Amino acid sequence: MTPHFKRKEFDCSDGTVVPSEYMDNLQELCNNLEVLRDYLNSPISITGSGYRTESHNKKVGAKNSQHLYAKAADINAKGYTPKELYDSIETLIKLGRMKQGGLGLYNTFVHYDIRGTKARW
Repeated sequence: MTPHFKRKEFDCSDGTVVPSEYMDNLQELCNNLEVLRDYLNSPISITGSGYRTESHNKKVGAKNSQHLYAKAADINAKGYTPKELYDSIETLIKLGRMKQGGLGLYNTFVHYDIRGTKARW
């Protein structure tokens, strides 16, 4: 997908490969994550949720998720707390270097998606 992200990292946790109709979404997501990686100068890990099937999405308690369309990833960055990672993404969005989208802060990871409109939690 990009120099530091491979498609298989985003496959659903249930083993389902990202469907071909969502590959453009995944490419755009990876391009944005590559910007973040370069900015942080640190590896980024997908923490179990990239693409999700509808059944897996229900299993994790989500409803209208961008993960269903390969537009989202739950991530960590080596050497950064989730709050520091969240703030870095917010900065890059404000600078116009990453796409506006959903940004969620959790105890152990950050959710980022490329929905195109601002959503924060």
